[in-house]
Amino acid sequence: MSDVTRARNGRPVRHGRQAVVGLAALLVAAAVADAVVGSTAQGKGGAVLLAVAAAVLSAAVGFHVWWTRRHGHAPPTSDTGARPSLPAERQAGPAVGGEAGEAAAGAMAGATVLWRMRTTVKDEPGSLAALCTALAAHRVDILSLQTHPLAEGTVDEFLLRAPEGLSATEISRSVSDAGGSETWIERGDAHDLVDAPTRVLGLATRTALDAAELPLALRQLLGRCTIRSLPATAPGSGRVQEGAPVEGALEGTVMRLRAPEGGTITVERPYLPFTPTEFARARALVELDTRLGPRIPRSQDVLTLPEGNDITVRRADAGDLRAAKAMHDRCSARTLSMRYHGPVGDADRYLKHLLSPRFGRTLAAQTTSGRLVGLGHLLWDGDETEIALLVEDDWQRRGIGSELLRRLVAMAGDAGCGNVYIVTQSSNTGMVAAMRALGLPLDYQVEEGTLVITARLDAVTAHRAEGAEGLRKGR
Repeated sequence: MSDVTRARNGRPVRHGRQAVVGLAALLVAAAVADAVVGSTAQGKGGAVLLAVAAAVLSAAVGFHVWWTRRHGHAPPTSDTGARPSLPAERQAGPAVGGEAGEAAAGAMAGATVLWRMRTTVKDEPGSLAALCTALAAHRVDILSLQTHPLAEGTVDEFLLRAPEGLSATEISRSVSDAGGSETWIERGDAHDLVDAPTRVLGLATRTALDAAELPLALRQLLGRCTIRSLPATAPGSGRVQEGAPVEGALEGTVMRLRAPEGGTITVERPYLPFTPTEFARARALVELDTRLGPRIPRSQDVLTLPEGNDITVRRADAGDLRAAKAMHDRCSARTLSMRYHGPVGDADRYLKHLLSPRFGRTLAAQTTSGRLVGLGHLLWDGDETEIALLVEDDWQRRGIGSELLRRLVAMAGDAGCGNVYIVTQSSNTGMVAAMRALGLPLDYQVEEGTLVITARLDAVTAHRAEGAEGLRKGR
């Protein structure tokens, strides 16, 4: 049996040897004491013997201390049998060299990609462990995990970092072999590196500050989906439309939520059914928006036009309805037709819808006297985002439209929109020039005199993603 029984602070403790040494010292001390007492009692040089005994004992103690310090810090000279030694390739810490070390370093330095994956597993012990083991076999790192309980089974949502050469098909196949079903996978990006609680809190904050953020917050919360807002009353008809139940409704890939103003918000994601957890999160976000009521940020900027006039650019809402109608009355029929692409008489009845923060964002340009001279709308149109501009005739060609357009495109980029489009007449050269001045990739479509220009915001989105990745690496 080895005398090394356990380790303390990485150092072996030798109980058997110390016990023997201590017992021997005790016996020697007893024998010396007995001799000293006997000699003293007989009167034969007792003082001398006491001095000699003290010297011998001091020397013995000193020798024992020296021996203990020397051998207590030294490693055992032979295998103690307490723990088998690890082979070099499995020891902790960086390898000194060799082919195995070079291969490991190369694998760690290799390019990786992010994947978002969702799969359904049985709700039983070991199901998640089997998935993790299958992913680890392909050197796939699990960065985050969310679980969505179902009536039968559990939906597990992963953010994965995988070797660049590993395809989505290979990952899905290994997950299927490990017991996963209904697996969905797509490429992720730097925005997915934010953990779920932080992302939800951020979306709640944005919604609390601005009512126009609700559709965008729902889209970012639920991934790629189509969100449509249906007002409680049909525009221009006064007819009340059927709304969603107060508690909402979940039907597979479609959820319907009661909008704060009484209408309906429909969210559709055909490629992936919603889970009850996602439905509860969406309902909580809409309830927060309902409790806070109508609100928009009140910030404003003052711009000086080339001729010296000061123009204020600010957010607008339904409270600007009367001023917006007055601006319509001052606009020519040609200006209104370029904006609305239809009968000019129908323009006013849509203003309330356009100014509602539930359907987008509106910027207003007004003079120092408070007169509206320009309106710019950023409208959420399902998966797409439309920009519409209207500038009063007397204030055109002064840069107001270009300034409104630039700001609306920046808002769309901040909201994560992939592109924006405008619809106008092909003869509207001013709008074409303003779009070209953005410096973004543009697509043109012309049909029967109607021009649709789409600006791709990929460069803006990529720049924001690179910034987020840089911040993450700098932490």
